[in-house]
Amino acid sequence: MKILIINSGSSSIKYQLMIMPENEVICSGMIDRIGLETSNITFKTTENSIEEIVSIPTHKVGLQKVAEMLLDTEKGVIKSTSEITAVGHRVVHGGSYFSETTIISDEVKAKIKELSELAPLHNPAHLVGINVAEQIFSDASQVAVFDTAFHQTIPVEAYKYAIPNYLLTENKVRVYGFHGTSHKYVSEKAIDYLESNSKIITIHLGNGCSMSAVKDGKSIDTTMGFSPANGLIMGTRAGDIDQSVIFYLIKNLGYTADEVNAILLKQSGMLGLTGYSDLRDIESEAEKGNTDCQLALLMNAYRIKKTIGAYTAALNGLDAIVFTAGIGENSSYMRKLVCTDMNYFGIELDQEKNQIRSKEIREINSANSIAKVLVVPTDEEFEIANQVYHLLHN
Repeated sequence: MKILIINSGSSSIKYQLMIMPENEVICSGMIDRIGLETSNITFKTTENSIEEIVSIPTHKVGLQKVAEMLLDTEKGVIKSTSEITAVGHRVVHGGSYFSETTIISDEVKAKIKELSELAPLHNPAHLVGINVAEQIFSDASQVAVFDTAFHQTIPVEAYKYAIPNYLLTENKVRVYGFHGTSHKYVSEKAIDYLESNSKIITIHLGNGCSMSAVKDGKSIDTTMGFSPANGLIMGTRAGDIDQSVIFYLIKNLGYTADEVNAILLKQSGMLGLTGYSDLRDIESEAEKGNTDCQLALLMNAYRIKKTIGAYTAALNGLDAIVFTAGIGENSSYMRKLVCTDMNYFGIELDQEKNQIRSKEIREINSANSIAKVLVVPTDEEFEIANQVYHLLHN
C-alpha cells in the first residue's frame, strides 16, 4: 500500500511517500518559504536528489509541484496518482472530537476548522493541505492523524483546569496536549530499547517544544495544554506565563487581544529573548559571549529540569528521559544544560557519548546514572503512515 504523508505548515509542506507495511520510503522532500519568490523545494529518492529555488505562491501550487515530481517520467516514482492508496495528514488539534486516526469527511473538516481558534498557527494550514490533496489525489483516501490523540489517556486530575465546570462541559476548555505523534513514536521505541514498560519522560525540542510523562506506554501528563502555546519556552512562543500579564498588556498598555496573541505566539520565546529563533544561531552567539543568548539557554534548560522533577513525582519514579526532535536530537549543548546537576534524580550524562551524532537510538548516560538518558530520533512520518495503514487495513 502506497501512502503519501503530508505535513502542511503555515509556510511549508513536508511530504513522504511510503510503502506499508514494509516501511519502505520511496521518496521524501519539503517545500519551504511558500508565498515567497525564493521558495525552496527538495525531492529525494534512493537514486536522485533534487533541489530547486522557484516561486511557490500557494500550498495548492506547492502540492501540484509535488505531484509533478512524483510523476516525472525520468526521476519520478509513480506513473499515476491513482497508485497512491491514501494520503495521511498530520493535524495538530483534534480537540475532544478525535481520539484516534480518522478518515476525513466534510464533517471532520468542519471540526478541524472549528478548532483553528485553538491552533491558529497549524490547523488552518492543515486544512489547506487537505483541500488541495483531495483535488490532486482524488482517488486516495484522505486520513487525519491528530497530535492530540496520544494524550487522550491523561487522567482528569491532570487535564482539568481549576475553572468553573461549565467551561469544560459546555466549552471543552481543558488540557489536550500536542506533539502526540512524536511522543508516541519515541516512547514506544524507548520501551522496546528498555525491554519493559517503563516510567519515561519524553522531551520533544524543536521550534515547538513539549514534554510528556509516559507510564506503561500511555501519556499521563504533558506540558502543552488547551493550545500549543503552553509549557516550555519555544522558538517564538512564550510557554507558561501568568495570565494576568495578558490583561495588563490589554488594559494598561493598550494592546488589542489579537496583538497580545501575536506577541505571545510569534514574537516571544527564544526570539523575544535573543532576537533569534533558531537554536543554532543562539548557541553560536552564546559561545561568542552574547549574554542574552546565554541567559535564554539557561532559562530554557531550567524550565525543562523543573518539569522533569514534576513528572518524576507524577510517575512515582523515573526509568528514562528521552530527547527527540531537531534540538533534542542534535544539540549536545542543550542536553548537557538539562542534565547538569540532576544527580538527585539519578541522571548523569556521559560527556563523550553526548557528543556522538547518529540516526540510531543511543544511550548517553554515564555508567553511574540510575535513569537512562536516551536520544531517540523521531519519525512522525512513519508513525502517521503506520496509523493510516492499520486504519485502512483493518
